Amino acid sequence: MPERVEAASMPLVTVVAVVRDEEPYLDAMVRSILGQDYPHPLHMVLAVGPSKDRTREIAEKLSVETGRVTVVDNPTGSKPLGLNAGLERMPEGHSIFVRVDGHTVAEPTYVRRAVEALQTAGADGVGGQMLPVGDTPVQKAVARAMTHPAGLGAASFHTGGSAGPAETVYLGTFRRDALERVGGYSPVYVRAQDWELCLRLRNSGSLLWFDPSLVVEYKPRRTLGAVATQFWRTGMWRREVVRRNPGTANLRYLAPPTAVLVLSVSILLAVVGAVVGWLPMTLIGLVAPATYLLGVLAASAHAATRRPRLDLSSALTLPVTLVTMHMAWGAGFLRGLTERVRTDDGV
Repeated sequence: MPERVEAASMPLVTVVAVVRDEEPYLDAMVRSILGQDYPHPLHMVLAVGPSKDRTREIAEKLSVETGRVTVVDNPTGSKPLGLNAGLERMPEGHSIFVRVDGHTVAEPTYVRRAVEALQTAGADGVGGQMLPVGDTPVQKAVARAMTHPAGLGAASFHTGGSAGPAETVYLGTFRRDALERVGGYSPVYVRAQDWELCLRLRNSGSLLWFDPSLVVEYKPRRTLGAVATQFWRTGMWRREVVRRNPGTANLRYLAPPTAVLVLSVSILLAVVGAVVGWLPMTLIGLVAPATYLLGVLAASAHAATRRPRLDLSSALTLPVTLVTMHMAWGAGFLRGLTERVRTDDGV
């Protein structure tokens, strides 16, 4: 836990959110931010994209009611463009940029503790842990998979760990001058914009810091189809990051596409062996799929029995969830970006 920083030394803060179709969540999110225990009044910028609900109306109402919310247009709905619009609309004298999402409900101490951690560590960016919380069996299974190394790897903002330097930060609390120094968020990255921004910050000499006490709840997708689409597109964008920055490729990013390739070749080999009646070829082809499935079952059992234990329905859904995440992510990585996803990711 970072040391408490004196209120007199606390800088002015602007909180930025890119919102679209957030009618059920927007009011609670904004009030959770404006109700923070920060020693100075927080300002908020809402970059509102094209919505099919009352998001814009609610944002305007909150702006008038609170006097501390600036509403800006985000015609394409793009997250990086919306975040850059928020950066540009920060009031004069505000030196800290805090990113939140439309579904965020921040604890009353979140902003203060994030800024304290930023100052104590001498960092340009700080972030905490994403805590997936589910209501349905699929959501609970996805939430558990996302916090297990077998799901999304061992990144600290997914699995936790000790405070210290980080490769990237979840959501992120940043020094304004650091963001402006590297040109803000890249409009190229409809997804993975946080990771790419953090790469440029680190390359410019900035320290990024992980603080496990900063926990933000996240609601996973509710169906396996939605999970598959999410991870398919995430894999596509990760391929784009690696294509533009080859030095960022590592085992965590290459494992899913490698698994897809190996399993595809192995299954084809097994099928050919069965068709031609050559048992050794069939058995060889089944080795990789069998090994993978055993690994998934072992990881699922380990994840499901962590405290708090998953209920039976969610635990039984977990192996299918892990396979869906791995295969969709890996296939998306191998496919690479399509023009439609590049220009309109549907997020």
